[in-house]
Amino acid sequence: MSNRIDALIPGTFVLDGEEVEFGHGETILQAATRAGRYIPHLCWHPEFGAAGSCRICTVKVNGRSGASCTVQAACGQDVESNTPELNSQRKTMLQMLFVEGNHFCPSCEKSGNCRLQATAYVMGMEGPHFEEFYPDRKVDATHPDMMLDLNRCILCGLCVRASEQADRKNVFAIGGHGINTHLLVNSESGTLGDSQFAATDRAADICPTGVILHKRRGFATPIGQRQFDTKPISDQVGEP
Repeated sequence: MSNRIDALIPGTFVLDGEEVEFGHGETILQAATRAGRYIPHLCWHPEFGAAGSCRICTVKVNGRSGASCTVQAACGQDVESNTPELNSQRKTMLQMLFVEGNHFCPSCEKSGNCRLQATAYVMGMEGPHFEEFYPDRKVDATHPDMMLDLNRCILCGLCVRASEQADRKNVFAIGGHGINTHLLVNSESGTLGDSQFAATDRAADICPTGVILHKRRGFATPIGQRQFDTKPISDQVGEP
């Protein structure tokens, strides 16, 4: 038993004053999650490679900032995450994500199951502090079983990685530049109904917000009984 643990654990680092063991090749976020320690994040998922796109998981490692989903864990690291400075930065980034899309939580089917909403709650985000963009984004209902509401897309790239790495279909991609960056569907018409996408795909259930939705399932679980209604996201470390 001890030999197996020794093979898994080559060392420790310190996270907010407490030691965390890490395994070979693990990032700071992977090791922290396995240890039950919450570092806020949106674009990382344990099944897929890290992208470092949302920057919500930014920590300070020996005084230098880095995305904990991409920084490799190493012995002797002093990692800061739960600090007023970093949490203030996260709140600002969350506020920017909310205003650059159209996120109307009270009427959203994903409310209570949305990681963006849940992270904003646990970070104490009071509300938008910036002018809202109200972009003109389409809703794609061309697929018989699924729909895309691009108003809620935060460009995390999880559907792109899931479709590529798990489903082997490459249905989604991210294109454009700057404020015009957007989610693309890989089909001749550019619509979901003309793609290889299926309701059974891993990408169909990976979205952390309410972009990819199953048709005919609306509010099957009542508001108040959903995943993040029952307990904060910070108390659900490592849970799907």
